[in-house]
Amino acid sequence: MADIIKLLPDHVANQIAAGEVVQRPASVVKELLENAIDAKAKCIKLIIKDGGKSLVQIVDDGIGMSATDARLSFERHATSKIQKAEDLFNLSTKGFRGEALASIAAIAHVEMQTKPEQEEMATHLKIEGSEVIHQEICVAPKGTSLSVKNLFFNIPARRNFLKSNQVELRHITDEFHRVALAHPGIAFNFYNNGSELFNLPQTNRRQRIVHIFGNRTNEKLVPVAEDTQVVKISGYINKPEFAKKSRGEQFFFVNDRFIKSPYLHHAITSAFEGLVKPDSYPGYFLYLEVDPSSIDINIHPTKTEVKFDDEHTLYAILRSTVKHSLGQFNVVPALDFEQNQNLETPYDYKNKSILQPKVTVDKEFNPFQEVSQKHVGIPVLKKQSTEGWENLYVGLDSKVGNDEGFSSMQIESDTITGSIFEGQQDPTETLATTFQLRRKYIVTTIKSGMVVIDQSRAHQRVLYEQFLRNITINEAISQQLLFPITLPFSKTEIGVLTEIKESLGTIGFVFSEVGIEEVKITGVPMMVTESEVALILDQLISDFQLETIEDSFSQTDILAKTLAKTLAVKTGEVLNNASQLALVNDLFACKESMVSPFSKPIYITISENDIDKKFI
Repeated sequence: MADIIKLLPDHVANQIAAGEVVQRPASVVKELLENAIDAKAKCIKLIIKDGGKSLVQIVDDGIGMSATDARLSFERHATSKIQKAEDLFNLSTKGFRGEALASIAAIAHVEMQTKPEQEEMATHLKIEGSEVIHQEICVAPKGTSLSVKNLFFNIPARRNFLKSNQVELRHITDEFHRVALAHPGIAFNFYNNGSELFNLPQTNRRQRIVHIFGNRTNEKLVPVAEDTQVVKISGYINKPEFAKKSRGEQFFFVNDRFIKSPYLHHAITSAFEGLVKPDSYPGYFLYLEVDPSSIDINIHPTKTEVKFDDEHTLYAILRSTVKHSLGQFNVVPALDFEQNQNLETPYDYKNKSILQPKVTVDKEFNPFQEVSQKHVGIPVLKKQSTEGWENLYVGLDSKVGNDEGFSSMQIESDTITGSIFEGQQDPTETLATTFQLRRKYIVTTIKSGMVVIDQSRAHQRVLYEQFLRNITINEAISQQLLFPITLPFSKTEIGVLTEIKESLGTIGFVFSEVGIEEVKITGVPMMVTESEVALILDQLISDFQLETIEDSFSQTDILAKTLAKTLAVKTGEVLNNASQLALVNDLFACKESMVSPFSKPIYITISENDIDKKFI
């Protein structure tokens, strides 16, 4: 049998390795930012074009590299961070495997200019698909400038999987936030297509959070601090009243490295138990410092997952620390049974003088006497005469049960477009037999049995198709507000609203102004109240950040689904018979009445035979 196992060529092996490290332009941004931080840079610039597809450039003022190091840095497994295997368990740097630059150079056009402070000339290196095009000396300032152009130019299939520029920019912004929050002592500048998105000076952690998420974030933050032998915890949590539907503002940093840990996230949510709604998530920015030998950060190519030696102890410490901060800063409501609130004096009345009340009494007043001229102006209760009460019943006879007077009465009802099921009984009879079960289901009868409908899912389907129709034909009616609503948002959230602003306008939202950190709304759809506007926009931003929106159709679909879910009647709401009947008729007038917009069943049918079998 012939030998069939062969060694892969270097360029193929590099492309396979690149698939693990570089998934999208945001992966390139993460690796290059971490390299700049490891180079002891104090000012880092990030330049993006076309969502990172055309250009990702990092300019730093770090220590730079010599000509030999610059050439060697693009080789696989070339690194200055570790020397032996034991160093993997005592890491203090960001990158250490030596695969980032080699993987990036295998799938893009890369240019690098680098110069150490002690050198007079810089090194200019150009690489395309792992092949060095040229290397020469040039003039450049201290530090390193690395440009990555035309990502995945030699792997068209991978490039086709990239999303739109807006989606890729959102992922890049997320990675930028994670790195910038972990290193407030470094200045960052972020440019997209020539415009500046972020200008973050060197500052402390609290100010860095405020600079990224807006000035209104400052009032939300509650400090967290705890120092134990196992871990040192610092950072901030958001007050419970600012919990959001989205998971956006939730950051864990271990030794200044962003991580994802569902286990530690559960510790935070359990500390907030009873303070936030079940479908809301508290925000937090927590920095954990542990012994590098007690964690393993080499279990995932992106290094965002960390394995702790003793997770259970860390969970307990983190949970108690957050609870302590909530109580220490009077965030948690408390009851003091030893203090009588009725005996407390308001601050406004503390220094006021006592005023003697003035009371005037008319000693000659008698309420049982007739009104005299002497007491003109004084109200007197006079008993009404009951004489002639029989006149109230003139014209009535003893025929109480006679209904001839109602012969001309007409009952207004909705137009019935058709029967729900074949052989269904008359709709007026359905009105009498439709009832609500457990404030969750609507039960209505048909000739062969009965139908049990989930009221929330049914209303979601009705609203979903209604919103889709309004967006498609652009016939939504907007109600103008007497006083505009001003809502604060972060720069990232403003970017999402700007992206979907046109679609929101087709359903009735009118934005008079979209600023850097707030929006002003002057019109809302007819079925939306002012109190629901903030809730709806928060839910919309959350859904759009979680979904990958590629075209206008998917954007319209997410918009209609979110509005339907937010505005639909909820489980527990009481519906009268007229509302129940209207919902049933609207449901079966929909194009798809069996499943909700989220592909869940809306109703079930129970035939008379099924009921008979229960009595056998």
